[in-house]
Amino acid sequence: MAVRVPVELVEAVVEADASDAAARYSDLALRGPRFGVVAQAPGERSRWQVVVPVTDGAPQMARDELNSLLWFRAKDETEDREERRSLLAAVARLESEPVNEVAAVGTRYRIVRAEEYTVTGPSGMEPPRPTDPEPLVPSWAMSEREPEVDDGLVLDPDAPVTPTQAAERLAMFDLHYTGDRFPAPVREDSRRALDTHPDVLLLPATFTLVERTESGWRPISGPHATAHAARRSLDFALTWTWPQKQGVLPADATAPLGLSAVEVDGDRDASTPELAPYVEAARELRGGRLVNRLEFQGTLYEIGRTRRLLRWGPDGPEGPRPSDVDAYEPTRMHPPLSEDGVILPED
Repeated sequence: MAVRVPVELVEAVVEADASDAAARYSDLALRGPRFGVVAQAPGERSRWQVVVPVTDGAPQMARDELNSLLWFRAKDETEDREERRSLLAAVARLESEPVNEVAAVGTRYRIVRAEEYTVTGPSGMEPPRPTDPEPLVPSWAMSEREPEVDDGLVLDPDAPVTPTQAAERLAMFDLHYTGDRFPAPVREDSRRALDTHPDVLLLPATFTLVERTESGWRPISGPHATAHAARRSLDFALTWTWPQKQGVLPADATAPLGLSAVEVDGDRDASTPELAPYVEAARELRGGRLVNRLEFQGTLYEIGRTRRLLRWGPDGPEGPRPSDVDAYEPTRMHPPLSEDGVILPED
């Protein structure tokens, strides 16, 4: 592991921010595994690129996404019959077997497993850091495209890391499940992974909307690439999901809170008395700069900074473990495709 000392001002500020966060948030809280897909191009020896974000809750979900990725590549991205045959052969395996690695057109595709966790301190979960990416002008538009988690991410075990990154990796080398609340097969697989995949890589931080409960924090959104994307998930819940669930949206509503002519953050309030609390909470969220904590109807909602650890062995990143659970079996997801790229009848 090569350690690189930051020399530029921005890098030094990020490093100082990370060091400060490590001092204030030192308790580890595990959530569980996340799954995605990585690809190794022909000729590569150690580097893999993420092609499906490492955010899925089960291995089969990642297999299904790889299935679609290869099927559409065969349909739309090649005119070569041999390449298409190779892609469709991999699709056929993914339709019928819970495989964790396939090859197509010389590229290796692997389902990978990462451990999701966060750190906590006396004040709760670690929030977004001041140096985490934030938009210069926050947008709350529903049509705004969010940055994707792991977009273009290349996993390189030989890439240099900063001193705080190195310290965190060293602290996580021995991370494994212990305690009777984990089934014995889970504990055994976790302990075995320390030997089969002794190194660790830290994936980019993600951000999750959570609600505080009596026993801790409960995630109510998937991981997002930025803190503002997580805030927008709370905004959408306030302006659409929760009012709709409570039946207080107008029957003809076509926009958040039914305010087709008046923005939530406008000067006038076009809401009914039932909608007023939602409008007020949304305005509070939008009105403050970088709001990471909001109380609404007796519940505290927070933007938590979440992390993922991926174990690494001699042949690269760790795949699913035998004790990882799938809720369903592989199945055909797309219609048959001929070697010429023509969609065939289902029968």
